[in-house]
Amino acid sequence: MNRITSIVLGALVAFMVLSSTMYVVDQRQFAVVYALGEIKEVVNEPGLKFKLPPPFQNVVFLDRRVQTLDNPDPRPIFTAEKKSLVIDWLVKWRVTDPRQFIRNSGNNMRSVDARLSPIVQAALNEEVTKRDVRAVLATERDKVMQDVRRRLIEEAKQFGIEIMDVRIKRVDFAANITDAVYRRMESERKRVANEWRATGNAEAEKIRADADRQREVILAEAYRDAQLIMGEGDAKASAIYAEAFGRDPQFAQFYRSLEAYRAVWKNKNGVMVLDPNTEFFKAMRGAPTGAPAAPARK
Repeated sequence: MNRITSIVLGALVAFMVLSSTMYVVDQRQFAVVYALGEIKEVVNEPGLKFKLPPPFQNVVFLDRRVQTLDNPDPRPIFTAEKKSLVIDWLVKWRVTDPRQFIRNSGNNMRSVDARLSPIVQAALNEEVTKRDVRAVLATERDKVMQDVRRRLIEEAKQFGIEIMDVRIKRVDFAANITDAVYRRMESERKRVANEWRATGNAEAEKIRADADRQREVILAEAYRDAQLIMGEGDAKASAIYAEAFGRDPQFAQFYRSLEAYRAVWKNKNGVMVLDPNTEFFKAMRGAPTGAPAAPARK
């Protein structure tokens, strides 16, 4: 019985010792092998690896993926024109030299953030103070990020890391000047709007005046043409009347008398005071046209 127990215990000890000599390296990690506190090997290739059992050798893993450093404390930065800007940034980095990384920061990935943040802030301060607000916000924003990254590349080598990218996420004015900037922007927009309104009103008046002028010209020309047509029509009508009446003067006289009656008696409520023997009633008395009027009976 004691022999079986010894065999089982020996097998367990052997298994524990054997398992302590094996470790698996993930493709997203670096494996750093220590021997009595000294770095012996950095394993880059993923897979199953072997080492001496502790305490002769130990393994520390480092993440080889791209890490993100967000600005922990956005602070105001003065531009070349002494305007205060609050800039929020981020930095993308990754471990490229595990030995150097461990010598400077140990095996804690987040310990780099506390040491790298002041360096990024200082580089950003130097670049922003050389430019005005317009350049930082728009015209040279990309160049600011590129120049900050260029400054950080050499600084990052001491940490065993590589700076992949630097990005400005947000740029705001400091709280004490934000209201003044908004008021100035509002007044500027109002001024531009008033200029556009004035220009539009002037253009509208110009268009209306031109339309009124064209209307008067068109009406005048139409009236002129109408008068010409009416004159020509009256002339033709007079010529036709003259020709027709010239053929039979008595009929013409009779026709004119009928037209006179129609015009006079058009108003049924009208009152006329005339001499019955006047020439006006000759056609009604049946007297021949052009003959003297018959004397009235007493």
